Amino acid sequence: MASARSWRARRFRRGVAGLALAAVAVAACAPPDRSAEVAAIIKGLDNPFFQAMGQGIEDGATGPVTVQAAQSTADTTGQADKLSAVAVQGFGCYIINPISGTNLVQSLSLIAKQGKPVINIDSPVNAEAARLAGATLASYVGTDNTHAGQVAGDFLAGRLPAGAKVALIGGTAGDVTSRARLDGFRAAVDGKLTVSQTVDVNEWSRSEALTRAEEIMRANPDLAGFFVANDDMGLGVSRAVQNAGKSDQVRVVSVDGVEDGLRAVKSGQLAATVAQYPYTIGEMGVEACRAAAAGHTLPATVNAPVALVTQDNAADALSAFPKPFEQYDDPYRQLLQQ
Repeated sequence: MASARSWRARRFRRGVAGLALAAVAVAACAPPDRSAEVAAIIKGLDNPFFQAMGQGIEDGATGPVTVQAAQSTADTTGQADKLSAVAVQGFGCYIINPISGTNLVQSLSLIAKQGKPVINIDSPVNAEAARLAGATLASYVGTDNTHAGQVAGDFLAGRLPAGAKVALIGGTAGDVTSRARLDGFRAAVDGKLTVSQTVDVNEWSRSEALTRAEEIMRANPDLAGFFVANDDMGLGVSRAVQNAGKSDQVRVVSVDGVEDGLRAVKSGQLAATVAQYPYTIGEMGVEACRAAAAGHTLPATVNAPVALVTQDNAADALSAFPKPFEQYDDPYRQLLQQ
């Protein structure tokens, strides 16, 4: 018969083994530690602009990053659901690119309770709505869209006769980015050009922009130019101009600087585009997360670079794409270098 001492020893070993197995089981069931990871929720990848933004986030990350996108640039509810899903997973930092100024606000309140930094990129969150929901943003980085519209307006006003008729085509009604660009353009051409018509295009659709441009030119046979709120729609508008045989009469200027837009400028299909850099905006968003993790105080607002691209410098812009072809300030990178 085994001694009491050996029995107790075997029982002790079985107990230790059981505790070890239990620990493994608990560890297997426990959620992963994502406190050093970044989660990004951006607009729909049906638009090349946001494809470049997502790529910039992934390329700029020095650690694990999760990038999720809405089904389309109008999927406000779906985007909010995606943010709510990642908000409870304990990521260390969140990057958001909202479809509207308010669609992510309620989801942001979940993150605010955790005290995790939120970096707002490109399209701004409505500050008052965020405050009422108890949500705090660590920093915003994006294009000064009013300024981008002003740059486009200055360009077109400098190349058309005084009082010439122009039409404006914006994106989805209510979109803050579209509205800011149109407002900036109007301010720049006030007293110089005549804005004959302004229309919005649902989901920034190229095909719908083409159709609306055709309608506008039929109603305004003396039209001299279009300002279009993004390149994708701008390409649709320029096609309408070509189809109407008015390429020598009507100039088309847009905003974004996507690769197809830059090629269109180089070929003369677009008169110009005000290039912004979604890749760099995404990259700067990740840099902001890294700077916050390092304990730095982030600037409240950072303006991402923009550049006017014409036939004179389109080749340089294409060569550098998707990055800026001119020098620009990056306060987040400066913080990381301290």
